Amino acid sequence: MALSKDFLWGGATAANQYEGGWNEGGRGLSSDDVVTNGTHTVPRCLTYVNKKGEKVKTPMFVGADFEDVDHFECFDDCLYPNHMATDFYHHYKEDIAFMGEMGFKCFRLSIAWSRIFAKGGMPGEEPLEEGLQFYDNVFDECAKYGIEPLVTLSHYETPLALTEAWNSWADRRTIDCYLRYVETVFKRYSGKVKYWLTFNEINCIELGPWMAAGVLTTSKQVKMQAAHHQFVASAKAVKLGHEINPDYKIGCMLAYMLMYPYSCNPEDVHAAWKGTLNNVFYTDVQCRGYYPSYRLKEFEREGIVIQKEPGDDEILKEGTVDFLSFSYYMSMVAAAPDTKADKADGGNLFSGIKNPYLKASDWGWQIDPTGLRNALNTLYDRYQMPLFVVENGLGAFDKIEEDGSIHDTYRIDYLRDHIKAMDAAVNEDGVDLMGYTMWGCIDLVSASTGEMAKRYGFVYVDKYDDGTGDYSRRKKDSFEWYKKAIASQGTDLD
Repeated sequence: MALSKDFLWGGATAANQYEGGWNEGGRGLSSDDVVTNGTHTVPRCLTYVNKKGEKVKTPMFVGADFEDVDHFECFDDCLYPNHMATDFYHHYKEDIAFMGEMGFKCFRLSIAWSRIFAKGGMPGEEPLEEGLQFYDNVFDECAKYGIEPLVTLSHYETPLALTEAWNSWADRRTIDCYLRYVETVFKRYSGKVKYWLTFNEINCIELGPWMAAGVLTTSKQVKMQAAHHQFVASAKAVKLGHEINPDYKIGCMLAYMLMYPYSCNPEDVHAAWKGTLNNVFYTDVQCRGYYPSYRLKEFEREGIVIQKEPGDDEILKEGTVDFLSFSYYMSMVAAAPDTKADKADGGNLFSGIKNPYLKASDWGWQIDPTGLRNALNTLYDRYQMPLFVVENGLGAFDKIEEDGSIHDTYRIDYLRDHIKAMDAAVNEDGVDLMGYTMWGCIDLVSASTGEMAKRYGFVYVDKYDDGTGDYSRRKKDSFEWYKKAIASQGTDLD
């Protein structure tokens, strides 16, 4: 069996982790520009000066009170790895040539919002021509190799000016700023880009509101209000995109965590069910067009009140997405609250119970290719709309041998098993799957830890955790393997 000839094979990146050029072309600061490096055990921190004039470093995933901030600032004694990332800004021709050589049909990338509007698109602000031209150049380069861009409009970075003005997505005014930006790029790149995603891993706003939305808060009420604003913005963007170009295909994007019960204890099964609902609440809104009853009841119990404007419910209903994309790295195990079980070492922003049947990556992420097949079936059964795996891959330590080669057989093994799982979901189970873009196809900075040592790519970038490196590129063994996999439509995986 093979995947269809129109299957969109490729790779995925994000501007904040890959692009660099943080202070070029008039680009404004983004929320990610004030986030330091970290490790698996030392958290990334965001840096600011408080109302007392004190310099503050607070863990990115912990957050702080927005009212305490005087202004955000980069400190001289801190390292900010996303400033230069792995410098796609100056290497885009070389990198896209690599993608073309591998036979990519699709390249998922994001537009840095503050490269288009330095202040986020505040009223009266004009877009930056140099930023717009940069992405014109990128899309033109993709076209040379027959590569279809898949563009994420907001991927873990928000113009810092919006945060400093009103805590970004916590305030409804950000919707209009986002739509000015979206309208600009929808019109500019009509004919060059067909596939769009409104927000990256939108469900991560609850765990990491700073990373996902540039919102500084520890309040669930504020997080959920910000999520509502993103829901409305996404729905309006879908409608706007279809008006500008009816051929546009506009999707949502979910960080999907497949949940297994720890045992057949009904309480464990119930815990897994609740964990699944926490996952799919966001896609229930974006794919079905309304708030599901189970979440409304949760809000009622917790005293959370979503402030809506007249017409919001109609906007959500009218602005449902064309397809559902998601990231899949690992599965999770859920249990009743008092269950005693070994904890997993970590995961894609989430921790949980260790699954004794699975191996784990260097960073403790439990490797579960069968879980990808289960996830595809679960999501397709729930929504009956096209799916797209837009992130999947293995972050690992890569060693350069004396002859310059990099033998990443562990990455090949990981990808082989996950591609087989996709094939089974499509050809045995009947799932409608649009494509597969492996995460970090060219090495980039880790979003959760800020590390370079955690490498994903088919192409190694000479950049290191201490900020050194000349940004030169070299192929890993997985490069030729993925080239062969694409050419064979996923049938030659040896």
